Amino acid sequence: MPRQPLIVGNPVLMVIDIQKSAFQTMENRPIPHMPGWQENIARARTVVDAAHDNDIPVIFFQEIHRRDMVDFGRELDGDEDVHCMEDSPGTPVAAEEMDMRDTDYFVHKRRYSCFFGTETEILLKGLRAQTLILVGCQTDVCVHYTFVDAHQHDYHCRVVQDCVGGSSPEAHQASLNAMEYLQTGALQNADAIIAAMATWQRAAA
Repeated sequence: MPRQPLIVGNPVLMVIDIQKSAFQTMENRPIPHMPGWQENIARARTVVDAAHDNDIPVIFFQEIHRRDMVDFGRELDGDEDVHCMEDSPGTPVAAEEMDMRDTDYFVHKRRYSCFFGTETEILLKGLRAQTLILVGCQTDVCVHYTFVDAHQHDYHCRVVQDCVGGSSPEAHQASLNAMEYLQTGALQNADAIIAAMATWQRAAA
């Protein structure tokens, strides 16, 4: 297949699980994070700003779990401890840090993928989305799982690799490699994505 343009048709920015905890101390976290994780997540703000500046829809996603933990399922079978509990101070979306606006969209989720058990597909169809741009947490979990589902729904997917962070450098890189394997050109950096956002033109209805 020939290499696709960076943005094909109408883009949508998906801000995956950038929540208040991302801007709190890195000590005693229930989920492991690689070195440089916090810097990458903070850099995602530049991509959000570019989307706002160029009238590109932004969807913020929040992982959240009920206090009785009935919706965790198998999520605690691995290395992750209890996390993203409702009413916990680190669980709300980092609205101020990411300049979340009233015109942005918001979806909460109970599982890793932004597509699983959510209204995401209905929302993306309403936005006539063709290219999905992904930033957020974690590269090897929620970002990767969302990418795979988006790929199987036939979206063009772009992962801003310096605006995502994984549980370890090895897991981060392995997931980036796996996503690039599925779609050549999927991996981009913030500068390239921001430049592409500045020049895209909305596809006709």
